[in-house]
Amino acid sequence: MTELRTNCPRDCYDNCGIVVRSGKNGRVIVRGDPDHPINRGTLCTKCATAYNGVWQDPDQRLSAPLRRVGPKGEGAFEPISWEAALAYTAERTQRVVDERGPASVLHTHYSGTLSMVAFMFPMRFFNRLGATEVDPDSICNLAGHIAWTLMFGTSVAGFDPRTAADSSCIVVWGANPSHSGPHMDQHWLGDFDGAVVVVDPIRTDTAARADLHLQLRPGTDAALAFAMAHELRALGAFDDEFIAAHVLGAESVLPAIETCTADWGEQQTGVPAVQIRRAAQLYASGPALLWAGQGLQRQRTGANVMRAVGLLPTLTGNIGKPGSGICYLNVAAAMLGADFDDLAGASLVDGEPSKLNHIGLAGALEDPDRFGALFSWNTNPLASAAEQLRLREAFRREDLFTVVVDCFATDTVDYADIVLPAASFLEFDDLTFSYMNPIVGAQRKVREPVGESLPNQEIFRRLAAAMGYDEPELHVTDDVLIERLLDQLDLGLSHAELAERGHVYLTDEPHDFFADRRFRTPSGRIEIASEAAVEVGLDLVPSATADTPDEDGRFRLLSPASRWRLNDSHANDRMIGRRSGPATVTVHPADAADLGIADGDPVRLRNDAGQITLQANIEEVAARGVLVAYKGRWPKLEPDGCNVNALHENISADIAGCSAVHGTHVSLEPAS
Repeated sequence: MTELRTNCPRDCYDNCGIVVRSGKNGRVIVRGDPDHPINRGTLCTKCATAYNGVWQDPDQRLSAPLRRVGPKGEGAFEPISWEAALAYTAERTQRVVDERGPASVLHTHYSGTLSMVAFMFPMRFFNRLGATEVDPDSICNLAGHIAWTLMFGTSVAGFDPRTAADSSCIVVWGANPSHSGPHMDQHWLGDFDGAVVVVDPIRTDTAARADLHLQLRPGTDAALAFAMAHELRALGAFDDEFIAAHVLGAESVLPAIETCTADWGEQQTGVPAVQIRRAAQLYASGPALLWAGQGLQRQRTGANVMRAVGLLPTLTGNIGKPGSGICYLNVAAAMLGADFDDLAGASLVDGEPSKLNHIGLAGALEDPDRFGALFSWNTNPLASAAEQLRLREAFRREDLFTVVVDCFATDTVDYADIVLPAASFLEFDDLTFSYMNPIVGAQRKVREPVGESLPNQEIFRRLAAAMGYDEPELHVTDDVLIERLLDQLDLGLSHAELAERGHVYLTDEPHDFFADRRFRTPSGRIEIASEAAVEVGLDLVPSATADTPDEDGRFRLLSPASRWRLNDSHANDRMIGRRSGPATVTVHPADAADLGIADGDPVRLRNDAGQITLQANIEEVAARGVLVAYKGRWPKLEPDGCNVNALHENISADIAGCSAVHGTHVSLEPAS
């Protein structure tokens, strides 16, 4: 059998290696690459199922351009030719531009694929057009990016996981590797000889296996960070020499740290004082790594939380030496040569680019005078965005010309005027990158595209031509783009040579992004005190904030990734649907007893945004007053016609426009 190597481009910390063997009737068999250092021959439950299932099912894939023939939302279409679809799209888009200006064309996108060209190249079209962009990170991780860029000068240069060989402790704070990076969880954390400390309000599988789990109440992370800092100082773990040479504003937080004892921390967070002291001892025992997850900052004080947690490595000098470091997103490819701005066509932007935040999407689309056209690509906002029911109504606007690019008939596709079918990662060449490990992989075409589907980049090349755009940047071919990226990374490999190997580390030895201890802040130091933070609405220094517990029968709702769904990318796979079962909400046994709810009962969650009926799962995985409902389902496939995002309101973190989805509050009651 023919055997080829490729790599997984999903939005995941792992970036797994894949071996593909030829099958029957054009299908292929997708398995893990045994030579890949991260996944070591296996794939996660999600991808192993979907890549051999729905992703190769011609009946589930979009196979031809479509034009709407019924009311928006019904998903009634007729197939048309590419020529007709592109001509109609160009004509309608140009009409909006002529009547209202290019900023009245809105495009929303995110991480449906993270292969470099398919992920970034379509931006060239929208930059040339002058369209308004829905900031992709505002739905997921923007507050964290801003906070750590203010503090450390970057949020995308983290520790190289290989440096764990020199570490004594790894702190995983607000990340759930067991679901969102299962091979990092199984192998990297599983093989680690030192202590693993997990800070999470949910008892995840990673937390259950950790040496120490600090199970705090949601929204109290900053208070816990200050309490740990107090104990670290008491242990003599502060690195005064490092602070004097490389930190700005440490003296501004020392008085607050002095008052935030472990006993105070227990009152604020619910974490026993003895556990806070033990966590500080483990972190102080030697070089330590801090992995701050994206879930950590999805709360009303998310930016302050990130800055507070950043105090621990800063004050102990756990940056810039073997075995130490911080990681939020480690986009090593961009930090070590790949010019993502060039790939996205930043030079095509004329003036200041127009942006909109995800949490304001529904309100913005309701205004007929603001936007006349919408492009959705690499994302499914009617499944993933906040204010789901309100957004659905906004999508019904007949005067909003809507184009959706996707592989499948998602909820968002049902509201399109024109649907353009995208090829899957198995159907074209590209490059993949990890946002945890400094690895680049070859994405390889291993089968023909389904029907008339095309890669993202080819769709937008053709659309640029239909619009009459003749800038050379808009028409560069894939092979030229890929080889240019490889040259920038200085790997000394062609795409064909990389494909034979499958993957390559960007550096032979573990790379320390902060080895010179120079930081890209205005002062060149780690800025605990930041004037730039004040300019974006934050306090000068982080503070020991803590949300108060809910009262009057209200519950805090958390909606993380599950074992079967990292996001909604595989939600339409029938096997995954059967194995994962119905949508549930996990309720603390004591709360369930108070409300007369039994395991398996239907229950209703409600707030001002909407309501949803779920099946109760009675289990002690979070504190009393905290509900857990996993994300990643398509609304159209659910009995209520909605998913958990029907409950997510237009609420912002402490940096305006950043999602605070884990700050959602709901009522809970039995459903008759």
